[in-house]
Amino acid sequence: MRAGVGVGGVDDDGVDRAQRVAGLRAEPALDITTTPDELVVKASLPGWKPEDVDITLTGSTLVISGEAKEQARREEESWILNEIRRASFSRTLELPEGILGDRTTATFEHGILTLRIPKAEEVKPKQIKISATTDAQAEPELVGAGAAR
Repeated sequence: MRAGVGVGGVDDDGVDRAQRVAGLRAEPALDITTTPDELVVKASLPGWKPEDVDITLTGSTLVISGEAKEQARREEESWILNEIRRASFSRTLELPEGILGDRTTATFEHGILTLRIPKAEEVKPKQIKISATTDAQAEPELVGAGAAR
């Protein structure tokens, strides 16, 4: 059996497989990319509703968390199988300095939360142009005593 696969025991990342399978350790998978103008954070949140997810950005610390509510059981229902767990999650990240947290936008589509966090002007890459010099500019002209005529 290859590492990280199977039932029971501990996966390569130290997480008990039974906890992972039962959904007791709910952490959303993330993709974080950067462009010259913004940082983009995507969180995979299948089955979550936007109103059950909280996003907090304090300085460069981003917290994405969610609180799932247990489904109310009706008296006339009896369970044959009940494996779906409604667990809470929280994910905390330290983002790079120089972001404009107050301009962050959040969208939620098809179970993917997307945060777009603009970068401050001072951390955006700057294009520096090289000025060409002519031979006359490269060698200063000698003026005054000792100058050849």
